[in-house]
Amino acid sequence: MRAALLLACALLGAAGATPYRVQPGDTWWSLARRSGVSVAALQALNGGGGLLRAGATVQLPASGGGAVAAIPARPATVRAMSAPAPSVFQRGQAVYYGGRRDSRTVMTAAHLTLPFGTWVRVTHARTGRSVDVLINDRGPFGNGARIIDLSNEAAAALGMLSEGVAPVTLTVLSRP
Repeated sequence: MRAALLLACALLGAAGATPYRVQPGDTWWSLARRSGVSVAALQALNGGGGLLRAGATVQLPASGGGAVAAIPARPATVRAMSAPAPSVFQRGQAVYYGGRRDSRTVMTAAHLTLPFGTWVRVTHARTGRSVDVLINDRGPFGNGARIIDLSNEAAAALGMLSEGVAPVTLTVLSRP
C-alpha cells in the first residue's frame, strides 16, 4: 500500500495535489476523469481508495495530471462532417422523484412533451455535470419553471440530491 502511494506521488511529481470535498454522486471514476488521471493512480494518491462518502476530503492532482497519462473525457466518436452538434433544447429547473423503472437503465426521467424513448442529456447549469436519461414518464406537474423530473439515480449523478431543485439545460440526443 505504501509503495503504491509513493509511486502515485512520484508520478504526480511537482504537479502536487489539492484537497477536494466529495459531493453526492461523485465516484472514483468521475473524479479521475475530471482530473485526467487513472482511477488506480487517484486511489493510490488517497491511500488505496475505498468507498467515497459525501463530505469526505480526498486529494486530487493539480491540473495537468503530471506524468500520468490523461484519459479522454469521453470515448472518441466518429461523426459525419454534416452532422450538427446537439443544441440546447430547453432550460429550466429539474426536480427528482422515485422514477419509473425501465429495463434498459436506471437513469430515467419524466418530461411533459418529449416522446417516450427519447434520450436527453441533462446538464446542471452551476456545476457542469451531465447525465444522459431516458424519457419514460410524464411530468413534472404544477410548476411551469420545472421542466424535467429525474430518477433518484440521475439526480445523484448530477449531485443535486441535497438541492432538491437545480437549474439545468436539456439536449435531445436521440428520438425513438
